[in-house]
Amino acid sequence: MATTGIVTGIVSNLVTVKVDGPVGENELCYIALGGTNLLAEVIKVTGDKASVQVFESTRGLKNGDSVTFLGRMLEASLGPGLLSGIYDGLQNDLTTMTGVFLKRGEYTDPLDHKKLWDYKPLASVGDVVKASDWLGEVQEGWLPHKIMVPFKFEGEYKVKSLAPAGSYNIDTEIAVLTGPDGEDHPVTMIQKWPVKVAVRGYAEKPRPSGIMETGVRIIDTFNPIAEGGTGFIPGPFGCGKTVLQHAIAKQGEADIVVMAACGERANEVVEIFTEYPELVDPHTGRKLMERTVIICNTSNMPVAAREASVYTAMTICEYYRAMGYRCLLLADSTSRWAQALREMSNRMEELPGQDAFPVDLSAIISNFYARAGRVVLGNGQTGAVTFIGTVSPAGGNLKEPVTESTKKAARCFYALEQNRADQKRYPAVNPVESYSKYLEYPEIQRTLESIVEPGWIAKVLKAKNYVRRGKEMAEQINILGDDGVPMSYHEAFWKSELIDFAFLQQDAFDPIDSVCPMERQKFMLDLILDICDRKLEFDDYEKCRAWFKELINLARQMNYSEYKSAAFEKYHDSITQLLNDYGK
Repeated sequence: MATTGIVTGIVSNLVTVKVDGPVGENELCYIALGGTNLLAEVIKVTGDKASVQVFESTRGLKNGDSVTFLGRMLEASLGPGLLSGIYDGLQNDLTTMTGVFLKRGEYTDPLDHKKLWDYKPLASVGDVVKASDWLGEVQEGWLPHKIMVPFKFEGEYKVKSLAPAGSYNIDTEIAVLTGPDGEDHPVTMIQKWPVKVAVRGYAEKPRPSGIMETGVRIIDTFNPIAEGGTGFIPGPFGCGKTVLQHAIAKQGEADIVVMAACGERANEVVEIFTEYPELVDPHTGRKLMERTVIICNTSNMPVAAREASVYTAMTICEYYRAMGYRCLLLADSTSRWAQALREMSNRMEELPGQDAFPVDLSAIISNFYARAGRVVLGNGQTGAVTFIGTVSPAGGNLKEPVTESTKKAARCFYALEQNRADQKRYPAVNPVESYSKYLEYPEIQRTLESIVEPGWIAKVLKAKNYVRRGKEMAEQINILGDDGVPMSYHEAFWKSELIDFAFLQQDAFDPIDSVCPMERQKFMLDLILDICDRKLEFDDYEKCRAWFKELINLARQMNYSEYKSAAFEKYHDSITQLLNDYGK
């Protein structure tokens, strides 16, 4: 018999319930309100009192209203038809909902139960299988979608029967498995999994060893992110976080992209809805939306739904990772998820940490980031979830708790800087403060030196050093004036500017410059380092400035030209001529 209870206290969307039986943390419940049921989740149990966070507005709720507990956690529905979907944090299909606003207590099914899928078996009768092993596949768009042994199955199972190839809906029984206890378990194309529990369906989880190319030079060359790696993009408002994320989503080497708009402004979410269906995938030439899932919760939705949105997005990524796909999860912005955690913590009168965030904020963020990674499946195939989140610190303060906690969990740090954005130096990633700890991994070092060239990391570190030294010289020139410093200071400064303008800056809206393959990145870095390594001697800083400005202009024009095209070679020849004419 289901546990029930009554409402005894309400603080915004935190409701206290007196229960008449056992309940567990993270268990779901329905609160009855005027003929509708409001979905809520237990977040704390103390004796016969349960604190629940409601995923809807609690307006009109009162003490004495009845509560029914469901005996299960918040689960994601996993099966064919997720790709191209637009959902909220509870995985309601927003495209099937009517009206301008979401109605309270209205829930929709995320998957189409009537659509027929062309099914093809992959296993055989008599095979011994375990959770996440592939039983068959259907074609979802242009990607084969594996039908797997449900993740909840523990131990080894024997395939008793399999449906023949044919067209079936997701509720059709496609296999019967005999469990360790001798009981038969029917399997359909759909399965459910609790979003706050990491999917374990893999043999091992090794350290990342490959690179996820994004086509963004300041990421791929200066601070590469591993396939199955973690990174985050902190920065104040208006610095280009969303544009950079969209560029990574469009150009990143991933099979599946999941975007979690967590607490975003409604106009930004609408931008995603309207722009994404129009974007063309540069890897396949098809629409990017065909391999994308969007999970969105706007800032005016209840804060509890923000937490659900990031966990639902991660669970969908883990599901496709178990099929052997490379998934990219982009969360924008995790700060608003942390603010939701702070609101609930304060309402429950818990001991506050720094800036009133929960004391265990670091642990919550670290546990979530740990779900990303590259895995080896039971059949030897590999899959990966690469996670990049954005953080929106108040006033651009990178010392605030969410940024500091995320720094401990993520291996890549792409710090957006207001000053660079004001100077229109996009992407506004600070090349000195940002880092990638993957450059320290021996596996990543070997990969980079094999796919690019031996000694590549030494070149990258040399370029970073030129930039760092140039920034130091700029400060001295600003303090002492152009005439008050030796010529070597001006040369160091302009070499840094050359790397910045010609290599680090990139036009996200230009069809050529927005995507820069590693081959072209290597060519450009070699060219720029060749210039920077030369011992240049100028008579005065005016000549130095004029010479470097002409050089920067030619290099920028090269970036807008097709690689190895006639225009590209023309600008390259002009740079060579300028170098030959130096000193004449």
